[in-house]
Amino acid sequence: MRLLSRRHALTSAASLIGLSTLPGCADRGLRNLDLDADVRSLPVIRARTDRIDRITVCLRPFRAAGPRLGVEQVGHKTVVHNYGHGGSGWSLSWGSAKLAVERALPVSSQKIGVIGCGAIGLTTAIVAQQAGAQVTIYAEALPPFVRSARASGSWTPSSRIAQKDAMTPEFATRWETMARYSFSCYQNLQGLPGNPIEWDTFYGMKSREPAPSHADPIGFAKLDDRIQDIEPQGNLIKIDDTRLPYSEVHKKPNLIFNVTSYSDYLLRQFLERGGKIKTMTLHHPSELTALPEPVFINCTGYGARALWNDDSIVPVRGQIAWLIPQPEALCSMSFGNVYVVSRRDGIVVQWMGDDMGFGYNRTDETPDLTEAHRSVSVINGLYKSMGYTV
Repeated sequence: MRLLSRRHALTSAASLIGLSTLPGCADRGLRNLDLDADVRSLPVIRARTDRIDRITVCLRPFRAAGPRLGVEQVGHKTVVHNYGHGGSGWSLSWGSAKLAVERALPVSSQKIGVIGCGAIGLTTAIVAQQAGAQVTIYAEALPPFVRSARASGSWTPSSRIAQKDAMTPEFATRWETMARYSFSCYQNLQGLPGNPIEWDTFYGMKSREPAPSHADPIGFAKLDDRIQDIEPQGNLIKIDDTRLPYSEVHKKPNLIFNVTSYSDYLLRQFLERGGKIKTMTLHHPSELTALPEPVFINCTGYGARALWNDDSIVPVRGQIAWLIPQPEALCSMSFGNVYVVSRRDGIVVQWMGDDMGFGYNRTDETPDLTEAHRSVSVINGLYKSMGYTV
């Protein structure tokens, strides 16, 4: 990394939310500044298009009424549904699994089948094992070849979880129960080998330039205020240096999932508890009648739209440009209409669009190279404005 201009670069970087200088770049002229002892430098991410190692697309399974957690009969089999979590699958997985398993146990506490091996399926299978059941997962694909493996990997428990006008008070209460239980589970998964769950620092930078409206034409439900007591809220810091392209920064701790190591952890936990996985493609719910388990938990995510002919599922397309990992630069940030999570298994760079309706009802899973380059270039320009080339 090469400094473009010594003092301008250092003072600009320090001006970012009162930041101290970047590691290894101490400037004696900054020593007398009254900086908060807890302030850290913004890690420098090498946001260049030649560092993109892949582009992935995920279709988030949004349901206006929220996740489906009902029970139905398919012939002589009982099916408990657990799908439709929008952009909150990883975040709500433990709490949602707990509710689904509680509905399955009265039918059979001995043998339970789980359909799907993504974030919701794996977690649900483990919760069923913890309740004493022998569990078999039936899935078309295993991680990393599942849609949830393409998630940004941040704690976002209310992201596209429901539509405000279709949400009932009962659902809001159920969501809070799921979120609180999931959050408590994640506290017990920190510090494991491979760091499947960890905290980083989020920098939400408000651009000085005319920004995207962030309007919400869909009317997604906003529920985060119900769990503010368990989430670190951070600080909002005004930026007076008009040479920088942002006028304020929201700095706070951010819970993230290193999806590669986390998926591996969940798979190993499931198998070590005696779980079995059978690879198969289900084309119709009636095919469950030929399987041995008396009760199944359906965790097929967006796949439930076709398998269950459920038109209430609306895809919300999300694309990620993956940059080569930088273990020395773990953080997350938003600037303009780009969201970044620098994880140990790759740096997620996502174009968020001009409003909350971006990607809504789009089924195209073909990577868009132009979108990928545009999102990475925005972050590259951010660092250039601070006096750095990456």
